[in-house]
Amino acid sequence: MTRTTSTSLLVRIPAKNRATTRLVCLLLFASIFPGCKKASDTEAAPLVTVQAERPEVGTISEHIMADATLSPLAQAAISPKITAPVRAFYVQRGSKVKAGQLLAILENRDLTAQALDNRGQYNAAEAAYDMQTKAQVPEDYKKAELDVAQAKAQLQLQQEITASRKKLLEEGAIPGRDYDTAVAALVQARSAYDTALNHLTSLQRVSREATLQQAKGQLSSAKGKYQAAEAQVSYSEIRTPISGVVTDRPLFPGETANSGSALVTVMDTSSLLAKVHLSQIAAQRLKVGDDASVLIAGVDDPVPAKVSLISPALDPGSTTVEVWLRVSNKDGKYKAGTPVRTSIVGRTVAGAVKVPLSAILTAQDGSKSVMIVGADGAAQRKAVQIGINDGQDVQITEGLTGSEMVITTGAYGLDEGTKVKIGKPEADSGESKG
Repeated sequence: MTRTTSTSLLVRIPAKNRATTRLVCLLLFASIFPGCKKASDTEAAPLVTVQAERPEVGTISEHIMADATLSPLAQAAISPKITAPVRAFYVQRGSKVKAGQLLAILENRDLTAQALDNRGQYNAAEAAYDMQTKAQVPEDYKKAELDVAQAKAQLQLQQEITASRKKLLEEGAIPGRDYDTAVAALVQARSAYDTALNHLTSLQRVSREATLQQAKGQLSSAKGKYQAAEAQVSYSEIRTPISGVVTDRPLFPGETANSGSALVTVMDTSSLLAKVHLSQIAAQRLKVGDDASVLIAGVDDPVPAKVSLISPALDPGSTTVEVWLRVSNKDGKYKAGTPVRTSIVGRTVAGAVKVPLSAILTAQDGSKSVMIVGADGAAQRKAVQIGINDGQDVQITEGLTGSEMVITTGAYGLDEGTKVKIGKPEADSGESKG
């Protein structure tokens, strides 16, 4: 077994030679390890990878975006006007119905009986009216005329008798008593004639018209009661005022339907409406018939739509304008109540300088800018003024000529003067390497 030992050699250097020795050691160390300088002094800062492209010059159309909820083209929550049990339903939820179709019927036997009673009263009043207008009134008028003629003939006869007796009295052929009797008879005949003539005149002016009005009033009253009873019967028949699909039917046969409570709900979903609220400035640039699209959850492609209505007045609460977009739904694919994202095509500008929306940077004061790649490869900030956008690109009205290389991805948080290189983003590069 061999034991290994180590020996340390200590050399004492005089104090006067220590400074010289330290300098020699430093020179020797520097000559042996020449690369021990700071990396920051010799290596350049790494380049930031960004995506950039030159602005495109072409046509751009404004797209006004807003959220909305799909509503039916028409909706009717049908409620009965009377309270009665439901005798029968003729539709279920999901049933397609046409305007005027019978949906349900309520118990109405008592109403039917009352209507029958009023029908009889109306028929009686109608017969009485015919009798008064076609028989009684003409007969009364004819009788009054005959009475006047008879009274007139009697008056003329008494006038002749009185004149004859007056002549005989003057000749002394008859006593004065006979003449007085003739005069009294003449007065009675004149009174009877006047009475008959006044009666005929009243029939011609007042009585005949009043009698006709009375008969007509009685007939109208009976007719009104009959029609009211018929209306009560009709209220027991629940019919739809619109064509569409039954979306709600809360009761079952035998349950009592209360007046004013919805018994059946019908929606016309052949077309759906997306009602959006836009600013007054945006709404002024639209017109009925403008193209639009609707993004619906679960549907891959945007659904085409049209502007169907622009409200003529501002909403007093939000000071916005309500705009309706109409979406065709003949196959019933889309459902009312679905939240959607709408896009309306507004103004169109030809020959516009446009860049992607991702290139626009917004400062805290609201000013807009972009980052461009300078000739020296450094990022430079450039203030711009923007115009309309189509959801992907935005119009640059001031600040760019179209020849700049605009950073579209990677500009956010990038300091001005940073050296950049154009390529794929780091995340994309990492994925491709993997």
